[in-house]
Amino acid sequence: MDIGNEVIIAADGGPLALLQKKFPECKFIVLKGTQISYSKWMVLSMIFQIPKILFSIFKEHQTLKKIIEEEQIEMVISDNRYGLWNKKITSIFITHQINIQAPAFEKLLFKINCWFISNYDECWVPDYAEEKNLSGDLSHPKNIYYKKNFPKNIKYIGPKSRFSKGVSSTQKIYTCVGIVSGPEPQRTVFFEKLKSDFQKTKGKTLLISGKPETEKKVQVGELTIVDHLPDDEFLSALYAAEKIICRSGYSSIMDLHVLGLSAEFIATPGQTEQEYLAAKLRIG
Repeated sequence: MDIGNEVIIAADGGPLALLQKKFPECKFIVLKGTQISYSKWMVLSMIFQIPKILFSIFKEHQTLKKIIEEEQIEMVISDNRYGLWNKKITSIFITHQINIQAPAFEKLLFKINCWFISNYDECWVPDYAEEKNLSGDLSHPKNIYYKKNFPKNIKYIGPKSRFSKGVSSTQKIYTCVGIVSGPEPQRTVFFEKLKSDFQKTKGKTLLISGKPETEKKVQVGELTIVDHLPDDEFLSALYAAEKIICRSGYSSIMDLHVLGLSAEFIATPGQTEQEYLAAKLRIG
């Protein structure tokens, strides 16, 4: 926007609500994503949903053709949505998962992933290119097979965050701050577990339930529960925490890295990417 371009944001659900608050001056298009169902048998569940995922990718690819024509789009930047490429324009894919972690068929998934990525002009990886990085084998494979067949359009652009590093608070107001995120039903399971633990914790605690579409606030003893916080209040809360607990999603990892903060990372059960990242961070 600063160089005179009009930015149109396409999203749906929680991300759409969050982005509308963050960028009210932009035009928005509701672009449905894949509605994935999650269960405790995560890997098996994902295998059965492959046809639905592929159909969703095809559908968003066709929808993009109409959007390009109607809105006169010149460039698309896709945040990990596989169908948003078009040979008539410049298309860029953003992901930190080139090598998808899986208990089986990992090489097949890698080949399919690389095929989709190859359709884009560039693939931006929000991580460091060097050996000391955040995503590990997800985007810096050590295995010679993955290195040899790695996409040629990769560009490492460094970790990205909606936050900028501020001055760390010398006064720790909260014993613990918990950040809830992710898909149901595990989002609610995580929320209830942290809520129960925090009510037994001495001192003030804060639980952010991860619902950007609502703004409810509840006080339960010394525990404060909020659905969502504006960026400045969120940042202040993180710096004022003696301890931070959150999922090991890559966005959370990047946010805390940029801010120079640490956390106790807890993976969503069955999400292989988060399980890998949580283990990597524990090892160091």
